[in-house]
Amino acid sequence: MRVLFAHGFEGGPSGSKPTFMSDVLGWDVTAPVMSDLGWDIEKQTEVLLREIDESDYDLVIGSSMGGLAAANASSLRGDCDFRLLLIAPAFGLSGSWEGLTKEELSKWRRVGTRRYRGFELDIDLEWGFMEAAERMSWPEPLHRTTIVHGTKDDVVSIEVSRKVAREAALVDLVEIDDGHRMKECLHLLSGLASELMSRGA
Repeated sequence: MRVLFAHGFEGGPSGSKPTFMSDVLGWDVTAPVMSDLGWDIEKQTEVLLREIDESDYDLVIGSSMGGLAAANASSLRGDCDFRLLLIAPAFGLSGSWEGLTKEELSKWRRVGTRRYRGFELDIDLEWGFMEAAERMSWPEPLHRTTIVHGTKDDVVSIEVSRKVAREAALVDLVEIDDGHRMKECLHLLSGLASELMSRGA
């Protein structure tokens, strides 16, 4: 199984999910650095598009913001032959980023940059981050897609995945008892992927 994996905003190519896929499941995993071209969703989607245009993959998997990038890549490469597995994808990014108020967003727009301090990252994000998010928060996947999302997710609400599953014809949603880090989904990945790959186009 050839897999293209898109990590989340604070994730990395050697994180627990791609490592599990490679070492435990034996998948052939390509995991690019998603911030290689920049931090916004348009640039992170471009990272995936370059990989998709250069190689063939059976499955594109994305986690959190990487899941949103993967969905955008699907919407832009509908003629390519792969399936999509999204783990707590950050649909609705423009409306949920750090839970910012209108005043905080206005200041960000006015100043031009905003400091992001996360678990590991401490970076300045330009306002273009939000402009890209406003354009690319709700892509419609054009490939057979399974979303797996935790009902206890307090970073990306499961409601966004429920909305996408209701409105996109090719999307199925699997809800599990988990939070945003989705550690409980690892043992489900093999079965979810097998079922997804067996479905008709």
